[in-house]
Amino acid sequence: MKLTRLVSPGEINAAARLMAAADPWRQLGLDAASCRKMMRTPFRETWKASEGGNLAGLVTITMYGTFKGYIQALFVAEAFRGRGIGEKLLAFAEKKILRSSPNIFLCVSSFNKRAIKFYRRLGYRKAGVLTDFLVKGHDELLMRKTTGPVLKRTK
Repeated sequence: MKLTRLVSPGEINAAARLMAAADPWRQLGLDAASCRKMMRTPFRETWKASEGGNLAGLVTITMYGTFKGYIQALFVAEAFRGRGIGEKLLAFAEKKILRSSPNIFLCVSSFNKRAIKFYRRLGYRKAGVLTDFLVKGHDELLMRKTTGPVLKRTK
């Protein structure tokens, strides 16, 4: 698996189409334009995993704002699921985030039981519930993995 920054408009468009056609994005009704916008928003970085020249997955992170160290999206193409690519992408994002923030945040749809189990297994804990956050009828679970508080106080 090769990890590189996703920057070319053609690759972003292809990744957005692939992502929008897969769950949970499909179930949420997010189209390719929404996925493309998520990847192209300022202050975000999208990294792609490739295997044999094919897009296997991606991770988009935000290193700005209150939730500095937010994983905006973790996606593995359906044909590549079950091979550990998601775990490798997540480990890559965590390493990058933990260089400048003690916290890693992400949201996962409440109906996405497989993803919730995946994140819990890797040390993420529920920090809150965002009711009807993306679409009515589906909650988003805010999850956090931490090495400590943001502020380091001394006595």
